Amino acid sequence: MSLSRAEKINKAKKRHGFTAINKPRRGGPKKFEVLAVEGNQVKKINFGDPNMSIKKNQPSAKKSYCARSGGIKGKNSKLSANYWSRKAWDC
Repeated sequence: MSLSRAEKINKAKKRHGFTAINKPRRGGPKKFEVLAVEGNQVKKINFGDPNMSIKKNQPSAKKSYCARSGGIKGKNSKLSANYWSRKAWDC
């Protein structure tokens, strides 16, 4: 018996302690974590280096990061850490 999309989301929210989906929050083993939902798939994503700061207000650093991360697999999938990291940088 397969769970419905809503049941999967509610189960994952309860298991990981999330109140919202597709909304990053600080915490977890990395700098940020998010409960990502795409289609019928639900996945907890951890991303970001906890020991580094995001320097998106420095144009040269932002340009360099966006150029570096653009060719990486998962750029357009909500189920990848790269998607959420690029979103945090506003790429």
